[in-house]
Amino acid sequence: MNIRKNITLWGPTSLAVLLAASLAGPVYAQPSAEQAEQAETAVALTDDATASAEQAADVRELPRGHFRLPEHGDIIGEYYTVTVDNPEETLIDIARRHNIGYEEIRMANPDVSLWVPGEGTEVVIPARYILPPAPREGVVVNLSELRLYYYPADNPGIVETYPVSVGREEFATPVGITRTTIKVKDPAWAPPASMRREAAARGEPAPAIVPAGPDNPLGRHAILLAMPSYLIHGTNRPDGVGMRASRGCIRMYPEDIESLYERLPSGTQVNLMDAPFKAGWAADGTLFVQSYPQLEENVGDFEPLLNAIEQVTALAEDQADVDYEQVKRAVEAPDGRFVALYGPQAPAPEPTPEPQPTQRLEGILEGVELSTAVNVEGDA
Repeated sequence: MNIRKNITLWGPTSLAVLLAASLAGPVYAQPSAEQAEQAETAVALTDDATASAEQAADVRELPRGHFRLPEHGDIIGEYYTVTVDNPEETLIDIARRHNIGYEEIRMANPDVSLWVPGEGTEVVIPARYILPPAPREGVVVNLSELRLYYYPADNPGIVETYPVSVGREEFATPVGITRTTIKVKDPAWAPPASMRREAAARGEPAPAIVPAGPDNPLGRHAILLAMPSYLIHGTNRPDGVGMRASRGCIRMYPEDIESLYERLPSGTQVNLMDAPFKAGWAADGTLFVQSYPQLEENVGDFEPLLNAIEQVTALAEDQADVDYEQVKRAVEAPDGRFVALYGPQAPAPEPTPEPQPTQRLEGILEGVELSTAVNVEGDA
């Protein structure tokens, strides 16, 4: 985990513009599709040893994105599959309905078309997570994972998790500890000067203020952070949630930010961290790891493999015989998949092949001496 600095400042100019414009600007309704209720979907559990019908039913009883914190271990949720029954539905539509982001659904289904998965296609929903290696309090955003975790103080047995977008490379979301400040509904947006200059250069001058409404990239809800010009907010382009697409802010699906907006107290700690590799125990004593693509701007002197080995070693504490070759493979091929290193769900080690006895040459060939000498003329 890389921590560059703690940031506890707010830019007064940005705040004043945001609030003033929000009060003055008109209010528009979001498209009805963004407020659609989550469809009920039949799920088929995988062969995971811990998966059960009771666990799946328990998840369905909780609100979207809510999970019970495990009494033992670090893992929440389950993998499951759904079958496409609407030929016009995209993989991104399915991801949003199941609280999954763009990169998550893409990595879990590498052989399925994003835009035309096709009727009858089975789609993996990777709704299983190792909790990030950070104190379980307030909001934790794991940038490489493109996912937000919220530990509500008034509901200590629950953790909520939602996919998010973070800053693209040239507008990287900073790493550090901050807090929430003011919440604004139907915010106006003031495009930064750099964006207005870029738009003008393209012959598309941007307005100084974008009022609340369907064209506003902040969506209908914004939670300001105690750092200059950074927010947790909705979006008018939900297809981009779950990828690096913002100018540094944390974007959420409209339905997720609306839910969080109502319940997240001002002054809540927000931990912006970058943990591309996670390790944790399942309740049955299986040690799992997950690995995600590292954000280039946070690499520095960070050694991904060394960090992964240190995490696993600290968790194993000499009680588990870990195959570190699997750790290496997970780091080198970061796709978010669960890899079981040790325990009931870990694959059985492959048996060592027995040496084959040397075959005796029979008959007349037994007396023949084979020579491997080779005559070579000239320089070697």
